[in-house]
Amino acid sequence: MLEEKEDNLREQEIDQTTQPVTESNENTEAVVTENDTEITTSEIDSNHTALEEIDNENAEDAEDEDNKERHSIPLLDYHSMNMDALVDELEKLLEKEKVQAIKTHVDAIRYEFDLKYNDLIEEKKEDFLADGGNEIDFYYHVPEKSKFNELYSSYKDRRNAYYKKLDQTLHANLQKRLEIIEELKGLINVEEDINITYKHFKELQDQWRVAGPIPRMQYNDVWRTYHHHVEIFYDFLDLNRDLRDLDFKHNLEEKLKIIEKAETLANELDVNKAFRELQLLHKIWKEDIGPVDREHREEIWERFSAATKTIHDRRQEHFKNLDVVYEKNLEVKTDIIEKIKAIANQTTTSHSQWQKNIKDIEDLREAFFKAGKVPTRVNEDTWKVFKEAVRLFNNRKNNFYKELKKEQQDNLDKKLALVATAQSLQDNTDWAHSTPIMKRIQEEWKQVGHVPRRHSDKVWNDFKKACNHYFDRLHASKNESNKEENQALEGKKSFLDNLREFTLSGNQEADIEALKKLGEDWKRLGRVPFNKRNIDAKFHKILDALYKKLNLDKQEIELIKYGNKLEKLANSDNEHSIDNEIIFIRRKIDEVKAEIRQLENNMQFFTNVSDDNPLLKEVISNIDKHKESLEIWKAKLKEIRNLNS
Repeated sequence: MLEEKEDNLREQEIDQTTQPVTESNENTEAVVTENDTEITTSEIDSNHTALEEIDNENAEDAEDEDNKERHSIPLLDYHSMNMDALVDELEKLLEKEKVQAIKTHVDAIRYEFDLKYNDLIEEKKEDFLADGGNEIDFYYHVPEKSKFNELYSSYKDRRNAYYKKLDQTLHANLQKRLEIIEELKGLINVEEDINITYKHFKELQDQWRVAGPIPRMQYNDVWRTYHHHVEIFYDFLDLNRDLRDLDFKHNLEEKLKIIEKAETLANELDVNKAFRELQLLHKIWKEDIGPVDREHREEIWERFSAATKTIHDRRQEHFKNLDVVYEKNLEVKTDIIEKIKAIANQTTTSHSQWQKNIKDIEDLREAFFKAGKVPTRVNEDTWKVFKEAVRLFNNRKNNFYKELKKEQQDNLDKKLALVATAQSLQDNTDWAHSTPIMKRIQEEWKQVGHVPRRHSDKVWNDFKKACNHYFDRLHASKNESNKEENQALEGKKSFLDNLREFTLSGNQEADIEALKKLGEDWKRLGRVPFNKRNIDAKFHKILDALYKKLNLDKQEIELIKYGNKLEKLANSDNEHSIDNEIIFIRRKIDEVKAEIRQLENNMQFFTNVSDDNPLLKEVISNIDKHKESLEIWKAKLKEIRNLNS
């Protein structure tokens, strides 16, 4: 109820046709005609719009003495402020200004805050749903909203308290003014000295000036009724012209001062300030100064009206210029919206490009809010189109990251599988089998894309820990093997040195056994480092030379050496060792035969070539070597079959 009362007090239109409250309406035309303020027919004729605006403002001032103060408080560009700044501005207004003077400011702040708050909530809700959330579970807390609600609630409480008290004061002031009018009526035809009556009249005028504001709805009626009876009293004073003329002269001087001030206001740069000052001058003219003689009445009013019209025209031009500025702001905002749409419609497939687009959109949003006001007729539509463009971008962004999230989850599953493989092999000692697998899964890890950030560090640390554990053990094992290989190398070096002193006995059978033993002793020393394996070649070269001294051909030598291997195969615990060896020899036989066929085919290219051609000789030599090798492999196959029979 109190807020409804406030609306009646602050926003109801003034009925300009209300008749003055008089005992009869017979003198109505006379009152309108003789009234020296802005309501005579000749005075309103060309300045009706300007004067009506002044009159409405004065009616409002009559109700609210602090109305002028609200116009001295700067109305900032709240549209360009973020929610934090809007809350701070509301708090400053409540701390520094009277509650009745900030309604326009608070309403503007609330409008802009709600726009930005609702926009933020919509965006966060869309992000929540894009992440797979259920709409019924959505909640997003904005600390600024809580503080704003608290401040706005405080504002409403203080405002309601003020207008409740104001309503009581206005009606009390109305009663005072009606009592003054009644006393004014009683001055006519009083049986007393005219000077005493005139003094009483001036006292009533002083009381009227300080009686205070009254309800806006009654302002025009009460004011006209008051001036109606003032006019009647002046007519009554016609019996004593000296007093009347003296009063007319004083009023003329005061109104001329007001006119000069009004004309000076035409040079005031701040048109809004000039209009407020003009409004105050009209109020003084209307309420504080009485009429002048008929000789000057129309002249001074026309002069005052002309000054009024000048300021009013400047004010109207100012608003037209504002419209031009607003139209330019509209062009800027429309261009920003188109840029947002262009970014929203881009085909963007990478996270880095989306991050750049997000930054660009934030910059455009900020530029939109800082672009200034647009014409009222398109304000809502412009905001709607802006929100739709931003929402389009957010939807496409959310869809991208929704798919990216799914892809990252798939990547996480793949990496978890690799972690499981690494952990299953981290303690394995079958190096030949496990090492290639560990190297392979490391390469696969590099090929798998990003995983959700909250899992990234853990899954990587688990994988790295398992791999490091395995390869640390592998390197330790190799270091141990290297130690044994180095010992074998030193032993073989010493063995070679001693071998140089070895001599054949001349007994072929005994020498063959001795050479076999040398081969067995050499193998028993073990494996040497890979880069030192040429020492084995040196040994076999010396051993082959010793065998040749026994007048044995190459095949016999190979079969003698192969006998050692056959003996090991026969004594092996692996039941498949002989079968595997047979398969190996057959494969070697097939390979050698294939080489011989290829070389024999190549001979066709030398049909017209001399037998002394070095290339031809090389091919023939290779064929002979491969045939010799083939015979050796066949002999080995025969030996192992005899072993297996």
